[in-house]
Amino acid sequence: MKRKYILKSLPLAMAVVSLLGTTPVYAAGKTLTVGVRGDIMNFGYYNETTGKFYGMEIDLANKLADELGYSDVEFKQVEPDNRKDTLLNGDVDCLIAAYSITDTRLENFDFSPAYYTDDTKIMVEKSSQLTEIQDLKDKTVGTLAGVNAGPILAQKLEENGMITRVLEEKEGDYTQYDGIRIVQLESYDAVSKALEEGTIDAACMDGMIANAYWNDDREYIPFDITEQSYGVATQKDSELSAPMAEAVQKFLDDGTIAALIDKWD
Repeated sequence: MKRKYILKSLPLAMAVVSLLGTTPVYAAGKTLTVGVRGDIMNFGYYNETTGKFYGMEIDLANKLADELGYSDVEFKQVEPDNRKDTLLNGDVDCLIAAYSITDTRLENFDFSPAYYTDDTKIMVEKSSQLTEIQDLKDKTVGTLAGVNAGPILAQKLEENGMITRVLEEKEGDYTQYDGIRIVQLESYDAVSKALEEGTIDAACMDGMIANAYWNDDREYIPFDITEQSYGVATQKDSELSAPMAEAVQKFLDDGTIAALIDKWD
């Protein structure tokens, strides 16, 4: 993102803010460092050939930085298992990384209003002939390591009386409940490959991610697991929290976010 001017001193920055009333002093002339995903096609994806990030969240980060008066944006790729520490340690200013708003996360971070809402889905190969949730009894389900899809799925299956959520064994990347085995894999590509090869019977992931790996040989099992709402996470009570929340709300109100979703859908 290129800008026509850079504010180099606090007095000058304050003068411009006084005249325009829109650019926060703390942002003027600075770089917004954003933690983003690099493995979700159309959402936050890193292209090794071009060395650039692409997707809806990337476009949103650029627009938010511009709205808040930053002169530039720096993207740092984060993973589900290191997103929390990356923000807590101040390695990034915010997370725009398919980071869902939950009660436990609200204890550690501030969140903007939700900019995207998604449903968690279960995907299978058509050749498996698994068509109903009951068919997953005593089967193996793959999820991404570091996400909460596995425990949530087990809880929902227990609520529906399909399994007894008795922890029989937990070792390394798998958890064996009484009625289902959940395996955590290191990437979405690995989950998709395991599903194709048959080392897992089903894959559980957020809908927008599942859609990126869907093909004519796959289908979804209808089952209401949970709804995920993604927000921009900032450090608790930071000076960035309120302006970021206001900017996201503005983009929700004026249709900017809806247009980005349509662009990358």
